[in-house]
Amino acid sequence: MKTVDLSDLASVKTRHGVPRSLESCHTAVVDGYVIEGHVPADTIKRLLKERPPVAGLAVPGMPPGSPGMESPGQAREPYKVMAFDRKGKTSLYETH
Repeated sequence: MKTVDLSDLASVKTRHGVPRSLESCHTAVVDGYVIEGHVPADTIKRLLKERPPVAGLAVPGMPPGSPGMESPGQAREPYKVMAFDRKGKTSLYETH
């Protein structure tokens, strides 16, 4: 695994085809797939096992209760994991 901290994430998101409507705070590339935001680890494992024809997955924004956004005493909000392709088409991948 290689970690690279960058100050200009906008160009990384653009280069990897992350639709603006799905942008979040973190961007990663895992085995050729783009992972945007707080996507659960189990969902990434499912993606890598099933290998669907998508560019990546995204959790837009920073929903409370998503991985890394848990807070004691704070209610967990339902959130969606969206799939996207290189042309900007999006679809629901999972709901949590």
